[in-house]
Amino acid sequence: MSASAARLTPEPTRILLIEDDVQLASLIVDYLREHEFQAHVEHRGDTGLERILRDAPDLVVLDVLLPGLNGMEVCRHVRGRYAGPILMLTARDDEVDEIISLELGADDYVTKPVEPRLLLARIRALLRRAGHSSVTLGTEPRCLSFGAFSIDQAARRVTLSGESIDLTTGEFDLLWLLASAAGAVLSRDVILASLRGIDYDGLDRSIDIGISRLRAKLRDTTTPPTRIKTVRGKGYLFVPDAW
Repeated sequence: MSASAARLTPEPTRILLIEDDVQLASLIVDYLREHEFQAHVEHRGDTGLERILRDAPDLVVLDVLLPGLNGMEVCRHVRGRYAGPILMLTARDDEVDEIISLELGADDYVTKPVEPRLLLARIRALLRRAGHSSVTLGTEPRCLSFGAFSIDQAARRVTLSGESIDLTTGEFDLLWLLASAAGAVLSRDVILASLRGIDYDGLDRSIDIGISRLRAKLRDTTTPPTRIKTVRGKGYLFVPDAW
């Protein structure tokens, strides 16, 4: 066998869309396939949940309003057993959907009606964060340690006092960003621009929700918190000597 024949071809990125609007689902799947993704669709929440756990796709696009189980229930049921990114499709201007989605472990959301190029951009951003495409590393450290706490970017592993801490893609990326700037205050503007490429509009609560979830998982539950501090009017501070 020639060297070229033996060369392994990278598998296409697998995306599972769970959407009950058949026409919209078809449009999204066709668009993703045009951009070289392996896209599949389920039209019910219950069958979608089963497929997530069975196939472990690289990314899930999950509608909120679904028959069988709604998207919130699907997200809640799978989050402890599925570590890949979850992108929610929420109703236009429904802030409650957005907040609940993030609190349940979703990594991002796009409002309906869906603009295909925006959806594609968000998908690609989440996949980059999850390590599914090449990233320029330069000389930046890929493992950080602070006392009993360590975070390994390459393995996407977090440990505290020898215990492994399970984080979603969004939680890990937020924590890595904060820890990489340990001792410096990061504003919501900087965090949103770094993680999602958008400006803070004064209303987006995704960063606050992410910080709250990180504090709970990292046992930073004192009042006020001591490991990830809120600096009023400025942003958030990862305290390097509090671990």
